[in-house]
Amino acid sequence: MTKERLYLFDTTLRDGQQTHGVQFSFPDKVAIARTLDDLGIDYIEGGWPGANPTDSSFFAERPKTRATFTAFGMTKRAGRSAENDDVLAGVINADTPAVCLVGKTHDFHVTTALGITLDENVENIRASVAHLVALGREALFDAEHFFDGYKANAPYALECLKAAYDAGARWIVLCDTNGGTLPGEVAKIVGEVIAAGLPGDHLGIHTHDDTGNAVANTLAAVDAGARQIQGTLNGLGERCGNANLVTLIPTLLLKEPYASLYETGVSAAKLPGLTRASRALDDILNRVPLRSAPYVGASAFAHKAGLHASAILKDPTTYEHIDPASVGNARIVPMSNQAGQSNLRARLSDMGLEVEKGDPALAAILDEVKRKEGEGYSYDSAQASFELLARRELGLAPKLFDVERYRVISERRRNAKGQIVVESEAVVTISTREGARTSYYKNDHASDMMDDGPVNALWQALKSDLGPFQDGVADMRLTDFQVRITNGGTEAVTRVIIDFQDDAGRDWSTVGVSANIVDASFGALLDAINWKLIQGGAV
Repeated sequence: MTKERLYLFDTTLRDGQQTHGVQFSFPDKVAIARTLDDLGIDYIEGGWPGANPTDSSFFAERPKTRATFTAFGMTKRAGRSAENDDVLAGVINADTPAVCLVGKTHDFHVTTALGITLDENVENIRASVAHLVALGREALFDAEHFFDGYKANAPYALECLKAAYDAGARWIVLCDTNGGTLPGEVAKIVGEVIAAGLPGDHLGIHTHDDTGNAVANTLAAVDAGARQIQGTLNGLGERCGNANLVTLIPTLLLKEPYASLYETGVSAAKLPGLTRASRALDDILNRVPLRSAPYVGASAFAHKAGLHASAILKDPTTYEHIDPASVGNARIVPMSNQAGQSNLRARLSDMGLEVEKGDPALAAILDEVKRKEGEGYSYDSAQASFELLARRELGLAPKLFDVERYRVISERRRNAKGQIVVESEAVVTISTREGARTSYYKNDHASDMMDDGPVNALWQALKSDLGPFQDGVADMRLTDFQVRITNGGTEAVTRVIIDFQDDAGRDWSTVGVSANIVDASFGALLDAINWKLIQGGAV
């Protein structure tokens, strides 16, 4: 059976940029556009030309893409022609093959927000779309507040849609702008729109997540006949966000009935790049990836209960709805003081270490985990530190280098100009098979009055001269730093968990514990380097 085509329209660079606290730079927008294009997205909406300098520059120098590049704007204003509307002209002058125009379809918004008559609004829609089509552009009409408008005045909302469709719009996009519509309503209304004469292969769906139903609403629209899906990477968007394409894409490709009925621009071969694409956006935003994110989260395939881990060893499908590798993710069997031998053997197997059931080493590892967690360690989210612990108990942790000493100093003072500056410096001495080596780091404050702190100084010094192992850590990046107080007070034991990445796409976390926050951090840094070197085959 021939599969029907679903078209994926990404609006991360426009609607996603409306997320509170998000502001993309020009290089950010280029990187995101390339990520989307590599993934196989059909349409990339780049923003609103003329709305701000970044968007204007981006459209002037946008990257070449296989995807259809789309500019966003609004329909012409009342009282002037489409040919003489300067705002519409700014969008058209971006010279994109497709243009998406937003227009009102809720009578309340037409009369209250725009302050024009209902007939004037319909004419604005018709004339604007006709103008785009006459210029040879692919026209999309974003029917703003459509579902609310349809419930308030269905004949008028449909009249607006038909004006755009009859003028030649390729796509009529039904927008749940306020995000308050529920899946049953979406399915019913989309079905009625199609029954009114607007074909499903010209309908798109654009939902917001204000009730947590954006993905469900999108699927309801597809079930009812809509064939274009709009959304954003990681569900970015105003207020509670937009429909999350990172959740929708694998659902469409891997879940029935969608997998049998439809195909998208994202192929099965491209799907394993989904997790990396999701985390690349978080990296650009300097955000910690959501561990519980469906499909791509670090905990999406984590099995902590011993009963689960035992079954996973026999057949992963017992507790996994898909193969993690199909979306570029990986299975995790966390270690904690709740762990049993099933969890432990599963985790060791993932590390490439096969240990027979009943081996005394298993009990020794579990005892050590429980002892360390009694001191404040947590291996639940620090898998790299756990692996090092297990390797030590199994006699499989090579001794790569020793830290002889370290010193770190932070000084707050006034400089010669009377400005307050904070400087951190660190010295680390290690010994390797090539002898002792001492590294030094200090922020010179060429442009900043404040440095990145004592932990960063230690990190820079530690990784700057590892002798024969230097090349093995060159691509390490520290991506997150979490501090937890385990027992309260200024003299409390501190737990530090640090996340890392490298150019091979590996993500790993380590833990350190001490009453001294710097020493706890240093322990986590040491684990991270040792794990990285072992993964690289250092001996």
